[in-house]
Order: sequence, then structure tokens, then C-alpha cells
Amino acid sequence: MCLQFLLPPASLAALANSWLQEDCPGLNFASLVTGSAPAQAVLWAKSPGVLAGRPFFDAIFTQLNCQVSWLLPEGSKLVPVVKVAEVRGPAHHLLLGERVALNTLARCSGIASAAATAVEVATSTGWAGHVAGTRKTTPGFRLVEKYGLLVGGAECHRYDLGGLVMVKDNHVVAAGSMEKAVLKARQAAGFPLKVEVECSSLKEALQAAEAGADLVMLDNFKPEELHPTAATLKAKFPNVSVEASGGVTLDNLPQFCGTNIDVISLGMLTQAAPALDFSLKLYAEGDIPVPHARRS
Repeated sequence: MCLQFLLPPASLAALANSWLQEDCPGLNFASLVTGSAPAQAVLWAKSPGVLAGRPFFDAIFTQLNCQVSWLLPEGSKLVPVVKVAEVRGPAHHLLLGERVALNTLARCSGIASAAATAVEVATSTGWAGHVAGTRKTTPGFRLVEKYGLLVGGAECHRYDLGGLVMVKDNHVVAAGSMEKAVLKARQAAGFPLKVEVECSSLKEALQAAEAGADLVMLDNFKPEELHPTAATLKAKFPNVSVEASGGVTLDNLPQFCGTNIDVISLGMLTQAAPALDFSLKLYAEGDIPVPHARRS
């Protein structure tokens, strides 16, 4: 699946330009050290994980009139130290894009790696539901982080507020009751969108389903409370999907997998995934130094 087709070219170019401007909004004195002579560099992966973020890396160097030649496809499992790509262009442009491109690739690959691990852990239990991220993303970096989830095999969940009508506890308070909140959400959603309601008890879950929710999120339930609650809800409302969220980590994920759970969302996939380690090294023709692997 060519996930890069999901990324609008105009958005890629705009993001790349904004990142480069953030890093160099004025004078670039270091460019006087290197000049504009043609140069080449190798991209190395120095930590294990899943490669993700090639389109963003490309977009950054395209802005700088540099060419990237990839040696590994998107989604590849990285075993360090491994040569991932070569970049060619004016020396001062290679170095201008270096840190921005590495930051983006490292972050996106880290999220894809965490997502891949989560999916593997969940499926190893025999569970057939969906592992998803959340809307807990870095401002201005959401497209990269949601894309990383997809490369890792997880679901985006809703990309933004327009992708799903989510009724949370604050909406219920503002509306006056669960019934009123879900009714207003249903009216706002129309036919294209689903309505999901965040619930903290079986009583709330039953009220939400009765009011017309398509999905019920059982939020911050301990596993021993989650599964009986989901079973009771499904017994009465078999067509309502159930999401488990809150407090889920890679370590305790298997405890949340169960017959009556359709989706498990993990905020840590975008909030706490460690970045992978990459380096971009310029080299003279015929002399390509190999860096050391990252020490844990």
C-alpha cells in the first residue's frame, strides 16, 4: 500500500518550508564554511525500528534543490547500522536541511516503530480488533505523527475534529445531560459521521448507547472492570462498537484485548514513542565512513 499517496503535495511543501524557516529564519553563517560546491551524503540508521517519513524527508530536500535516492522502502525493519539513502546537492543546502530532515524522519520512524510493536503485541493474543492512536499529537506536526501510525500498522483514529463527533464529559456537562449531548451530536453528525461518547461507568455507557451512540469509549477502566462492562453493553447493544482507552501501555496492552473490545487507543504512541537515531554524513567519492550503532 502506497501510503504516501495520502499526503497532499501542497501540504508537504508547506510543512517543509515552515520547518526550514523555523530553523533558519535569517542569516546562515555556517553556509560560508561549506560553500555551494556539489556534495553527497549518506543517511544511516543507527537504531532498530521501522523506517517511516520518507515523503517528509524528500519534501525538505526538494525545497533545497537536493536529490534523495532511497535504498530501503517505507516500512522497512531497520537493523543497525544500515545505509538508508543517499542525498546529493549543493553542500550548504545539504547541511541546511540536515537537522530538520533528521528530526522529522527520527520522530516519524519512532512512532511507526511503537505502533508496529503495539499491533504485534495485540495480535499475538489472538485479538482481532483495531489498535489506534489518539488526537494527542504535537501541534503543527500531526500529519507526520498520524502518517507514522499508519506506516506502523495502527489506525489514525480521527485525524481532527471533523473526522468523528466525539462527546466527552465536558460536552455532557455543557449540554445538560447525556441524552441531550448525544442528540445534539447526532444532529450535527448527519449521515456521514459517527458519534462516539466517552464514558466512565457502565451507567453512562448504557445511557450513551440508548441515546444513539455508534461507539462507546470506556475511558480509564481497569482491565478487570473493562471486560465485564463491555460484555454487558454488547449484550444489550450488539451493534455498538466499544473502544478501550486511558492508561494503556505496550506492557499492559494484552490485558485490554478481549472479545467485546473493538478498538484500543494509546496516546503514548504519539506522546511517548522514542525517536529513532539517524545520521547524515557527507563523504568524498570512494570514501564512505560507517558510523557506530547507537548504544542503549
